[in-house]
Amino acid sequence: MAERKRLNLALQGGGAHGAFTWGALDALLADPRIEIAGISGTSAGALNGAAVKSGLARGSADLAREALEDVWTAIGARTESELSGWLNAISPLAISHAVELSPGYQAADMFSRSVSPYVTGSIMEEAFRKVVAGMDFDAICSEVGPAFHISATNVRTGRIKLFTREEITTDAILASACLPTVFPAVEIDGEHYWDGGYTGNPALFPLFDAALPDDILIVNINPLERPELPVTARDIQNRINEISFNTSLLRELRAIEFVQRLVHTGKVPKGAMKAVLIHMISDDVLMRQLSVATKTVPNPIVIHQLRAAGHAAAKAFLDRDFDRIGRESSVDLPQMFA
Repeated sequence: MAERKRLNLALQGGGAHGAFTWGALDALLADPRIEIAGISGTSAGALNGAAVKSGLARGSADLAREALEDVWTAIGARTESELSGWLNAISPLAISHAVELSPGYQAADMFSRSVSPYVTGSIMEEAFRKVVAGMDFDAICSEVGPAFHISATNVRTGRIKLFTREEITTDAILASACLPTVFPAVEIDGEHYWDGGYTGNPALFPLFDAALPDDILIVNINPLERPELPVTARDIQNRINEISFNTSLLRELRAIEFVQRLVHTGKVPKGAMKAVLIHMISDDVLMRQLSVATKTVPNPIVIHQLRAAGHAAAKAFLDRDFDRIGRESSVDLPQMFA
């Protein structure tokens, strides 16, 4: 059997597109060569990370995989094998356009841009709360299993708030996923919080702890690049959303690249700063076919396709880059910021 390798997971937020991360995590958990040492998640990444943490803390990767399936089934996934043929037959681009152009979605979108969620109440929040509240928080907050952190944005200060161990509650996960045009801010200990994606999507710095391995595997669900210029109002809004939710990640990656350069050129002695190794699982080709509409409206077909794509992308990473874990980054950061 190949050497077992320890790594940390950094799980992006992106609403229902987090089903891609579900698939990727399922593949990683099924591989006995991988040990998950730390997890940092935001929004959907926080939800996925909580499921993984709860299963591993209870003793097995299989329990983590079951917890993930339970969460996504509650959200709207359909995993029956007999459905897979027709679920795969429909283009995600066609579904995304159908959702965007539907009168119901357009009315809801316009309504959310003009009416405060404090006026409309929190029907969607209550539905999400039921999903989160059903998780095993004794296991999620346990000392056993991977170190687990989630982030939210403090509305008053605009700064990132990190929740860990016993601070991770139903409200903390709701805060991490709180889109301010959809949900009222979540109050915790007198402070109010919005989606963590504005300040850390996901936060990488909690994974720099000396007790954790050097490798960070980012599961990225917001396309970093789009080759086409967005010209329609909808495409422009979609790209603004992607850029805003990638900004904090790119800022941290640039800082890591700077430190790597200092270490490699000898300007900083080895061991003085942690030389973080970066890996990434993504499928920008698929994600470019989707939009904010399929993030906010869970669709069983899209969830199925995202899960399958995440599973395939993680398997491809393991086949291609497993030997690089613990030795070198598989993401070319100098090229990314050239």
